[in-house]
Amino acid sequence: MDKEPDGGPRIIDGFGGRSLHEQSHGESFFSAFMHRFRGNGLYIMDEPEAALSPFRRLSMLSRIHDLILKNSQFIISTHSPILMAYPDSIIYQLSEEGIRQVTLEETDHYIITRQFLNKREKMLEELFQPEN
Repeated sequence: MDKEPDGGPRIIDGFGGRSLHEQSHGESFFSAFMHRFRGNGLYIMDEPEAALSPFRRLSMLSRIHDLILKNSQFIISTHSPILMAYPDSIIYQLSEEGIRQVTLEETDHYIITRQFLNKREKMLEELFQPEN
C-alpha cells in the first residue's frame, strides 16, 4: 500500500519501518505494539503474550508502563504472570463460580509457574508417570 502515495505517513513506518512479512509472528506483533500504540488510548488485548518470549513480555510491560504514563488504559486477557505483575493492576479471575478479583499470587498461572520453577524435577516426574 505504501507504493501508491496518498499524502499520509507510510504505513510501514507504523510497524518500525520493516515489512511484517519479514518478521516472525512475535516480532511483527511486538513491532506493531511498539510503533502503533500511542498515549491517550484504551487498549483491549486478548493474550498478547502468546507469541512473545519472556524477555519480550518484560519489554511489553515496560512499554505498557510508558503508555500508562501517557494517559492510556489497558484491559488484557492474559495467562502471563509477567503481564499480571504490573503494579496496581486489578486482576479478575473468571471461573465456573463466576468472576472475582484476586491477587497475582492467587492466580493459577502464578501458582503453577512458581511450583514448576521451584520443584521442576518433581513436577516432571509426576507428569511423566505412566498411566495405570
